[in-house]
Amino acid sequence: MRNRLAPALALPALLGACVSGGPPSAPPRPEVGTPPSEPIVTPAPRREAGMLNLPGLEGVIGEDAGTLVRLFGQPRLDLREGDARKLQFVGEACVLDIFLYPTARSREPIATYLDARRASDGLDVDRAACVRALRR
Repeated sequence: MRNRLAPALALPALLGACVSGGPPSAPPRPEVGTPPSEPIVTPAPRREAGMLNLPGLEGVIGEDAGTLVRLFGQPRLDLREGDARKLQFVGEACVLDIFLYPTARSREPIATYLDARRASDGLDVDRAACVRALRR
C-alpha cells in the first residue's frame, strides 16, 4: 500500500515545481491596431467666451473681479472651476450671478455673462435693474 501512495503524494510537489519555475510573465501586449483599453482624453480647444450685450450692463460686462468687487462690495460666493469664475452678489432687491472667463484679449477672467433673480423665490428679474439696485 505504501507503493501506491508514493506517486500520489509526489504529484502535487512536481506540479508546484512546474508552476513556480520563473518570474511572473508580463501581460500580453495588444496587437497593432487594437484600440486602447482606456480612452485617450485630449483637452478641447479653448473657445472664445461670448459676451452678453444688453443695455444697462455697461461697466459690468468686460470687467475683472477687482472692478466688480469695487462696484458691488464683497461677493457672497466666489467660486472657481478651472479658469472660470462665478461671483454672486446679494441685496434686498435681487441676487446677481456674474460669470467670468478668460478671453483672447484678457488672460485674467472677465465678466462675460450674468443672471439676476429674486432672492425670495428665484424668479428671473431684469438684469439691468438688478445691477442698478446692487451698485454701491
